[in-house]
Amino acid sequence: MNLWHQFMNDPVIFISFTGLAIVLGLCTFYAVYFMYKISHAGPND
Repeated sequence: MNLWHQFMNDPVIFISFTGLAIVLGLCTFYAVYFMYKISHAGPND
């Protein structure tokens, strides 16, 4: 069976991977955000 066909037709797999992609995207965003804030912090921040 074609993996892409199964991915698009099974809502459980589709929603699981979509949720996983959103969570990983948020984790990446906040990791980059905090690294930026730490590197640009002033002495009084």
